[in-house]
Amino acid sequence: MSVQIRINTDACIRCGKCVKVCPSKIMTQEMAGAPIGLQHTDNCIVCGHCAAVCPTGAVFHSDFPKETIHPIDRAKLPTPEQVLLLCRARRSNRALSDRPVPQEAIDLILEAAHRAPTASNLQQVQFTVITDPKAIENVIRFTVETLMKAVKTLENPLIKLILKRRNPFLYERYVPTFRKLDEEYRKGNDLILRGAKALILIHTPRGSRFGAADANLAYQNGSLMAESLNISQIYTGFFCAALKQDKKRTFLKSIGIEGDVQAAMALGMPQFLYPNYIDKKPIEVNRI
Repeated sequence: MSVQIRINTDACIRCGKCVKVCPSKIMTQEMAGAPIGLQHTDNCIVCGHCAAVCPTGAVFHSDFPKETIHPIDRAKLPTPEQVLLLCRARRSNRALSDRPVPQEAIDLILEAAHRAPTASNLQQVQFTVITDPKAIENVIRFTVETLMKAVKTLENPLIKLILKRRNPFLYERYVPTFRKLDEEYRKGNDLILRGAKALILIHTPRGSRFGAADANLAYQNGSLMAESLNISQIYTGFFCAALKQDKKRTFLKSIGIEGDVQAAMALGMPQFLYPNYIDKKPIEVNRI
């Protein structure tokens, strides 16, 4: 990756912070207070740590001109107690109203998701937003039909004879659940997206080694932003499971996605907000 990096020696105070944060060890300093040097700039992963950490703006990086660098007023950041309360308050609220999700709220959720870290700073996470009612209905129908195809396969006598012994949970939990989804869908009830008015698909290029981890980090950022906006978010596990069954990638091709959808977030305006949070099971921590 070809980048240009320079140090403005007049502005540099030789604090060495850029040396300490650079993951590629491009910045060098022989001893405390010595001039900052550069080496192997082709190894730069364009993370921006050097430009972000410099207190005097002495680092010039071709990918981060001045207009892309912004000061942080840390007095405006939420307190640890506020962040933890947000985490405690977050729930999948499936009681949704008919109101559309404001576009400005979707944009904030997308930006929060986009700002999540990615492996090697590759930033390969992409987003597809679905708000068209017909397209959302297609998602629901595809999910139900695909899961019922899976049920048909699982109920094959030969397959059932083998799998039920190896994985009885499939037949005790998932087969009845998938049948219930189909039953309710035929009645006009949506148990897949629960009446959500927007759906964010988070996808990465096919074969991306860390695609799933990167996408789910993005999901968590977006999920917390949604909670802060009082917007309901639902992790669409059934839809993601159906996509994995679609070996020919027919559905993804129909909406122009070439990569792999690693996570999907359904969004809707809640009928009400939860007034309480509840305790989870006691935390289990190994301390070594």
